[in-house]
Amino acid sequence: MRKILLILLLLAAVGPHRETKAQLNKAYFFYVGQNFLIDSKYQDAIEVLNILLRVDSTATEGYFLRGIAKYNLDDLLGAEQDFTLAIRQNPVFTTAYQYRAITRSRLGNYDDALKDFQEAIDLRPDRPGPYYSRGVTFLLSQQFEKAIADFTTFIRYDNKVSDAYLNRGTSYLYMKDTTRALEDYNQGIRTNYYDPNGYNRRGSLYLSQKKYDLAKQDFDRAIGYDSTFIPAYFNRALVYSNTRRPVDAIEDFSRVIELDSTSALTYFNRAILRTQIGDYNKALEDYDRVALYSPNNVLVYYNRAGLYAQLGDYDAAIRDYSRAIELYPDFANAYLNRSSLRYATKDLKGSRSDKETADRKIAEYRSKLNDSTFSIYADTSRQFNQLLSFENNFTDEEYQQVNAKSADIALLPLFKFSLAQPDSTRNAEIPQQFQPYYSEEAERFKKQIGLPLLKWVNRDSDVPPDSLIAFDAANGDSIRTGSDSWQIYFKRGLSQSLIKQYTSAISNYTAAIDRNPSNPFLYLNRSTTQSEMIDFVSSIDNSFQRIAIESDPANRLKTQSTRTYNYDEAIGDLNKAIKLLPDFAYSYYNRANLYCLSGQMSEALEDYTRAIELNPQFGEAYYNRGLIQIYLKDTHKGCLDMSKAGELGIQQAYKVLKIYGQPGNK
Repeated sequence: MRKILLILLLLAAVGPHRETKAQLNKAYFFYVGQNFLIDSKYQDAIEVLNILLRVDSTATEGYFLRGIAKYNLDDLLGAEQDFTLAIRQNPVFTTAYQYRAITRSRLGNYDDALKDFQEAIDLRPDRPGPYYSRGVTFLLSQQFEKAIADFTTFIRYDNKVSDAYLNRGTSYLYMKDTTRALEDYNQGIRTNYYDPNGYNRRGSLYLSQKKYDLAKQDFDRAIGYDSTFIPAYFNRALVYSNTRRPVDAIEDFSRVIELDSTSALTYFNRAILRTQIGDYNKALEDYDRVALYSPNNVLVYYNRAGLYAQLGDYDAAIRDYSRAIELYPDFANAYLNRSSLRYATKDLKGSRSDKETADRKIAEYRSKLNDSTFSIYADTSRQFNQLLSFENNFTDEEYQQVNAKSADIALLPLFKFSLAQPDSTRNAEIPQQFQPYYSEEAERFKKQIGLPLLKWVNRDSDVPPDSLIAFDAANGDSIRTGSDSWQIYFKRGLSQSLIKQYTSAISNYTAAIDRNPSNPFLYLNRSTTQSEMIDFVSSIDNSFQRIAIESDPANRLKTQSTRTYNYDEAIGDLNKAIKLLPDFAYSYYNRANLYCLSGQMSEALEDYTRAIELNPQFGEAYYNRGLIQIYLKDTHKGCLDMSKAGELGIQQAYKVLKIYGQPGNK
């Protein structure tokens, strides 16, 4: 309610004359939007800036500020679009070029990012910021000499930023100049004595040089200044492991897991150490976690198979070796080990076949020893139980610190007429001219029903249960005492659906339709109730699962079901509603949802698109269309839709963007 009152105040500040709105109140909108950004209230900032941009579509700074808000919500595509709009309004907007370049760099589009940085530098060569940001982009794109040049230029302008020294030191390190790298790390620490990152970088260098005492001192300092700094705990665990202190290493890895419970890399390393000290059962638990969070990593199954073999569970070990081979068919070690286990389980034919395959893989490997592209997994002399470093490729997905399964990402639900408290619906208090969508027919229908709490919503009713029961009883009494209007049957259908009496609700909606067959909203509510009844039945059936995102982004969206449910009658009602009222956006949205649940994705996309054409501010339709496009592996378009949904107030969109809007999750 506080947010709605704030928006009302902003609207009041706009004033009555449309032509003067932007001129008189632009600074006020900027002030409120900037304050929200300062307070890290990014979604609130977007709502306020949307009002500004609706009033004045040429407000350059409005697009820029909204781009910053989106960037901080991990909506990188949306941020890029807004910075582009700001530049289109003002082609010499230096900061917009810089921020668009940073955004493009995070998206992995280094070429365009570097062009933007150059534009910003050409416009204002005396500003140090673009040099630093471009240096980071050069570092990420492995152009280390250019990165060093930019960080050096930045330091010439501003020598008080420790990260500039640390990044330049890392660039030197990649060029194998450890002396200059160490000098820069030392200077970075002197510049900001309390920054744990400096100690961690220097400690990592000492660790690579096997100067374990110096490395541990630096990691201890980093943890002393920030007890939640994950890299320092992780790296200190590597020091303990290399100095034969596995118990201390396990303790540090456990601390990392406390801070990030989805870190597959850390579970993997802890499993190796637990195996080394003979704690096999806990090691097995760790490998199970790794398989959950990183299901396509071949080393997980290979190492776990070895552990199963030690525990005497040959069948489980063979399954894991088979999975490792499935993921990497050239893995000679896996064939050899599976061969031994098959021999032990009297599968002589399988054992012989595996041995022959392994010998062939080894021969191929030895013939290509000079070919650096040939996989290390064919090298039977290689050890696979070594700890992996924090920078290992294994971490690409694990350190997103996002678990899609916990994000509870699914289609947003159907719309219907329901009972809701006045302040429980989005934009309920905003004046009509600022409502994103208005239907004269829907307003007329509400007046015909005459219920003050009747709202068009897509969420459960927040009216107390005892009030719903009393409302239903009153409707039943009216029908029993002779009331026969379509309105009373609609009310009874509504009240019966709200107390989950779906069969009776559908019967009452049908009675209302018999008395008023040309009213589209009666068909809409009956359709929604039919769908809710199917969902209720399906919730009891464990074999059914709604469309949702799995924990591994590579698996995209899946519908897992052994039983299908028929939405034809519900879709039929929506067809009738659309025929009676063809320009009502929500009918297409609802039908798209049901098409989606029926597996008709192309039809669903068409209907979501039609809903958006009729209502360009339809955030829920953008969200659901984006979700379907991700399901169909058109991730770029899906994330653009998610960006628009987030801009229009759908908070769940940022959960999806955090998973799918990042490079590597396409």
